[in-house]
Amino acid sequence: MERIIEEIREDLSRRIAVAADRLADRTLAEDPAYAALLGRAELRERIHDTLRQAVEGLLRSCRGLPVELADARAVGALRAEQGLPLASLLRTHRRGGRLLWQSLTEAVTAHDRAALPRLLPAASVLWDVVDRMTDAMAESYHRTEAAHGDRDRERRAALLDVLLDGADGASAAAEAAAAQLGLPERGRFTVVVLAAEVSGTPSAAPTAAVPPAPAGGSGAGSAPRVLWRFRADGEVGLVELGHHPLESVRDLLAPLGVRAGVGPVVAAPAELARAHRLAALALRTAPESEGPRTALLDERLPAALVAAQAELAGRLRQVVLGPVLALPAEDRRTLLTTLGTWLACQGSTTDAAQRLYCHRNTVSNRLRRVEQLTGRSLSDPRHVVELALAHSAVLQRVEAEPVTRPAAPGPRTARTSRTPGGTARRSPRRPA
Repeated sequence: MERIIEEIREDLSRRIAVAADRLADRTLAEDPAYAALLGRAELRERIHDTLRQAVEGLLRSCRGLPVELADARAVGALRAEQGLPLASLLRTHRRGGRLLWQSLTEAVTAHDRAALPRLLPAASVLWDVVDRMTDAMAESYHRTEAAHGDRDRERRAALLDVLLDGADGASAAAEAAAAQLGLPERGRFTVVVLAAEVSGTPSAAPTAAVPPAPAGGSGAGSAPRVLWRFRADGEVGLVELGHHPLESVRDLLAPLGVRAGVGPVVAAPAELARAHRLAALALRTAPESEGPRTALLDERLPAALVAAQAELAGRLRQVVLGPVLALPAEDRRTLLTTLGTWLACQGSTTDAAQRLYCHRNTVSNRLRRVEQLTGRSLSDPRHVVELALAHSAVLQRVEAEPVTRPAAPGPRTARTSRTPGGTARRSPRRPA
């Protein structure tokens, strides 16, 4: 078989040149990806080189030598860098293999038809060579694509860090970073911070089944776009709200089952660093004892004020609720839970009793005892403010024996959600 190929080499070379012309024309006519990337001369030259290398690979296999795959790997890496779809690359390569076999059989037939049966064993050898070259291209393509993806993710993470951790007023750097991330110069943005203790292993890419939305903003009919930044101390999301209300972030995060803090709405990328700091502060207002929830800063401002002043918060706990905190554990929990529930019910003793599954007189007696211990009257608005802030400071404190948090407000105090229907589309991990 090797001798036959050597005898027809000159004619085969001419036929391969014609096959390269035909395949280049067909590829450019049928594959827009190639047409947008390469001119005819360059594509034809690459196809011609690949066909010649396949012939050399056939001869080396016949001699028991390994097939040279360096050029195939180089092509795979180059096309990955250029962004050519792998399917386009492999389809053209396999078409080239069929044309090569056709050229080979035609050359043998023209040279000596009687020798054609002796060529048949070369068919399996040729396709083995083509498959090896195809595999080498694909492996190199995937390696290059993965490395390119890693670089893109690192670059994206660095750009997010500029926005999330930048100095106040650094508008030029923030605007440049936002532009590279596909964010508008003006819009409606916020930042989400997830609790570190429930974050998954930090990763360079979201693990949700649904991929991130493309750049270009959030339409009214889609969920807000989120760009996630994975860190060792937790996960941070830059949210482009578009026309969605801030409350829609709750629906976005609900499937995750995690504690989260949400900053205020800001209008420019340069304000995102401040939104990030405030989102972290909002997260501190959602105590661990309360379980997973999303805390919006603008709904938790008094608690955030306490969280922002750790030293004053400790003093507030001691000065206002010190006598209550000094009680035995069971009494302390009972009074603090009753006070918290009464506050959540907007001062309604009847509603608090229903929440606590006890008689309203029992609630009244407990509240009267709080007044006696603290020296503060629940009929004095100033004293109520002090007690509410001190109670918030107690809830935020990490204690060996967590204080029971009152039940969530009912219809009288709950906010009406303006969130449109839908579920989280771009979350950083699957729901638990």
